Amino acid sequence: MTRSVWLKADDEVGDWEQRKRRITAGLEAGVDWVLVDRADVERVRELGDVNVAAFAGDDVHVMEAESSGVDADATVVGKDGEGDGTVDLPPDFSGSADLSALRRDEEGPMGGYVRIFDEDYEAFAEEVAREAEYTIVVGENWQIIPLENLIARIGEETTLVAGVQTAEEAQTAYETLEIGADAVLLDTDDPDEIRETVEVRDEAGRESLDLQYAEVTAVERAGSADRVCIDTGSLMDHDEGMLVGSMSRGLFFVHAETAESPYVASRPFRVNAGAVHAYVRTPGGETSYLSEVASGDEVQIVDTDGNTREALVGRAKIEKRPMFRVQAETEDGDRVETLIQNAETVKVHTREGRTAVTDLEAGDEVLIYYEETARHFGEAVEESIIEK
Repeated sequence: MTRSVWLKADDEVGDWEQRKRRITAGLEAGVDWVLVDRADVERVRELGDVNVAAFAGDDVHVMEAESSGVDADATVVGKDGEGDGTVDLPPDFSGSADLSALRRDEEGPMGGYVRIFDEDYEAFAEEVAREAEYTIVVGENWQIIPLENLIARIGEETTLVAGVQTAEEAQTAYETLEIGADAVLLDTDDPDEIRETVEVRDEAGRESLDLQYAEVTAVERAGSADRVCIDTGSLMDHDEGMLVGSMSRGLFFVHAETAESPYVASRPFRVNAGAVHAYVRTPGGETSYLSEVASGDEVQIVDTDGNTREALVGRAKIEKRPMFRVQAETEDGDRVETLIQNAETVKVHTREGRTAVTDLEAGDEVLIYYEETARHFGEAVEESIIEK
């Protein structure tokens, strides 16, 4: 699931200068959405590139008349709760409500904003969720139990956005019932809290992989081939690298070039990945051919414990280089292999730690990611494919 962070920046925050400071901090941190009053939409557009959701305002009819001049990515109704003329909780609410304000398809995606005070408001939020593309719920007196109930009942018909004020609350929202809210609406002026919430979002969407060791059965000189170096826009740590291999079911852990040597300076942004035909793992559990990796793509960085993160590719360099063919056998007896450059600076991970491929020998155990599945255009599929 892809998580997102919305930042609340309407007139309840303060004057425009206060709102501007909050929005600027959000843009610098990398929030996905900014929620503002419709009068501020163009101002936000001038500050930077971000999705903008706009509160509809008190008079829906005026909003409809002026909608062509409001360049918002989504319109949100229900800001003022009861009596704002948009989405109200009737005093005698019994499971149905007038939600016509959420059905104006010509205005693009619609969202409903519901403040939850008790079970009636929670039930009302369920009604809103059946109509709105985005359902924003802000707990006033209680948070966890209503959120659990809504996650369990709503399903996938809406994007559920939970109101929070801290990164800690955001993490709880993302983890509730092991499913979590799709997004959080953050209400804070603290730039550190905004940045930490974005970091929580990134962590919540990342995979954790089960890596295993495979026994090396052959290391052979294989002549020259077109080799790909992936230079990312991120600095990698000593225990990080990428997963690459000739066979999609068995990808070898190749370290980033973080180590100093007497002859070559470290390149902690780089992974010397392998030959052009090989796969590299990308975010979301997909793979790409190394030959297709280009500037602007995303690749998956992995550490030796299987923790993952994303990195933007700045450059992919293809050069003819001498290669090794490395073959290994898994615990189940399956054979996997890859082509990797014959160079001391290229290192895989063995039980003894970082090991240059030039020192690799039969009998060593190398770290790999193994999955019993085939690939079609980078997607895992259930079919029989023979790779050799």
